Amino acid sequence: MTSSTQVVVVGGGQAGLAAGYYLRRAGLDFVILDTQTQPGGAWLHGWESLRLFSPARFSSLPGWLMPPYRDEWYPPAGHVVDYLTAYEKRYELPVHRGVTVTAVETSADGFTVTADTGTWTAKAVISATGTWWRPFLPLVPGSFAGRQLHTVDYRGPGEFAGQRVVVVGGGNSGAQIAADLTGTAEVTWATRRPPRFLPDEVDGHALFDIATRRRQALDRGAADPGGVAGLGDIVAVPPVRRARDAGALHARPMFTRLMPEGPQWPDGTTTEADVVIWCTGFRPELGHLAPLKLRSTSGHVRTEGTRALDVPGLHLVGYGDWTGPASATLIGVGRTARAAVADISAHLVG
Repeated sequence: MTSSTQVVVVGGGQAGLAAGYYLRRAGLDFVILDTQTQPGGAWLHGWESLRLFSPARFSSLPGWLMPPYRDEWYPPAGHVVDYLTAYEKRYELPVHRGVTVTAVETSADGFTVTADTGTWTAKAVISATGTWWRPFLPLVPGSFAGRQLHTVDYRGPGEFAGQRVVVVGGGNSGAQIAADLTGTAEVTWATRRPPRFLPDEVDGHALFDIATRRRQALDRGAADPGGVAGLGDIVAVPPVRRARDAGALHARPMFTRLMPEGPQWPDGTTTEADVVIWCTGFRPELGHLAPLKLRSTSGHVRTEGTRALDVPGLHLVGYGDWTGPASATLIGVGRTARAAVADISAHLVG
């Protein structure tokens, strides 16, 4: 079955919903195709103790502030799922769930979007699939006889009680999971460089403002004022702060290889381990765009803002700074979604 619309949005997480909000306001005909069977995006799959980096009021999609969560400053992932679910209903966004898009191709009239449930034709496409579905694992010499997981596989400390766990990664996920396991497992934390904690008063809202000011300065041709990276890598959310202040977050320099019994360190010693958890980030999930042959060696698509430079009518929203400052965050994605829809509307209506 083939259906037709003006705009197809691929992905129904926070980026797809933000795009849907502006498409609705622009009066365009559109659909949102999402592979998951329920709302919530990647927030459905986080670990039990996962928290936002910002208060609810600074973690909102366009049009509607996220309601506060009890008396807690940093809401849990479940609160975000509830908010995204309500947001989708509030704006009556046409999300088709349980639909996996397999290919986006250009056609004489725009695009053909092929899914496992049928085909859509459209004048424009917004890709909003995020990164959660493509976990990155670095190449490390050797082999390990124990269990290896990625951030996407971690749910909570219970299953690791009494085990020797190596957590790899000096970002927020690594720090949060290492802190979460403290007191339940014997934790070794490995990072490529010493972990850098942001000042306790800095949260996601402040980080968004810093990233935005930097982008504005660069767009004006001004000198680079420095961005978030100059402050640190890890937001000191309460669980991380407690573990840090208790002296439980000590990082070792990254190991050089994996032995069957565990990691081997630069000095030649080996630590026995039962589990290695790789908190080593993600890559953009762009498999559906493969027929367009757009990806560079960096894995990114050449863009100006959200616009794909080599395919008119294609926009990418929510993949990180290369598609807009803080565009992979709740607070940051609205601005880039608005810009993408304004561009699409100008071409379709104007």
